[in-house]
Amino acid sequence: METSSCRLKGRFALLMIVFLMLCGATRAQLTVDFYKSSCPNLLRIVRREVVKAIKSEMRTAASLLRLHFHDCFVNGCDGSVLLDGSDGEQFALPNINSLRRLEVIDSIKSAVENSCSGVVSCADILTLAARDSVLLSGGPTWKVLLGRRDGLVANKTGADQVLPAPFENIDGILKKFTDVGLDLTDVVALSGAHTIGFARCAMFNNRLFNFSGSGSPDPTMESRMVSDLQALCPLTDDGNKTTVLDRNSTDLFDNHYYKNLLNQKGLLESDQILFSSAAAQSSTKSLVEDYSSNTTRFFEDFVRAMIKMGNISPLTGSNGEIRKNCRVVNS
Repeated sequence: METSSCRLKGRFALLMIVFLMLCGATRAQLTVDFYKSSCPNLLRIVRREVVKAIKSEMRTAASLLRLHFHDCFVNGCDGSVLLDGSDGEQFALPNINSLRRLEVIDSIKSAVENSCSGVVSCADILTLAARDSVLLSGGPTWKVLLGRRDGLVANKTGADQVLPAPFENIDGILKKFTDVGLDLTDVVALSGAHTIGFARCAMFNNRLFNFSGSGSPDPTMESRMVSDLQALCPLTDDGNKTTVLDRNSTDLFDNHYYKNLLNQKGLLESDQILFSSAAAQSSTKSLVEDYSSNTTRFFEDFVRAMIKMGNISPLTGSNGEIRKNCRVVNS
């Protein structure tokens, strides 16, 4: 019996060692130095191209950050949002007429291919471009884990279903975050990305005239802001005019977004509810208050959330491919 028991224990120990090795290998598949030998100039190339793009249009930083966000929530961070085609994610309701600057990713990819052909995925380029966009806007930086491969299919239906909408309540948004492994702190920290960028009238005009069928504007929007936005976005408008997400702090990545929420100046309903809704009182309000007075804490939590988001279901190893053109799968 002792011999049999020892054998079982030995087998169990061996299985545990194999399991731990496999877990370690999985964690090690994304590394900060993944391209150290195969594409040593990658970080420099991406940074150079992002700098050029932001110099030509400051709004580019927010657009590239949003591309990364909308990529990772659908199929994981696999570059599928970049795929062209009427059945692609770009034509999902949360993305149509709003995803921008895909041509910047094309330019980065072209520059990278000239240096190290067939090596770097579009998914990794998008992740690096998002980090550089934050840094070049005055925000924090971090070491990006790399080694993702590109997906073979886009998921328009998934994009319609899983991307958080500006009209959703906290519970709905939180569920979409937890479904991909993120939590409440990540919701509030990543919402701080709205410290840069613009939004179309169609994304917030529900708050301006007849909020929730009340016949009046959203009472949680500051009255002067309501008047300004009513003039910008009349009921007869097509909804495509834009305004800044972070009023009075347009292009700087800072904690001003949270200060605006305290003063009822959040642009999107999904922004202001983080502070003003009944659900916020017991969940998100304290984080908004902390971030509004503590830039360091906001930056720290934002970085952690970005790294977590960048690790949503990446394709690694032999899964997926390294696309030659970010807009189409390899033939």
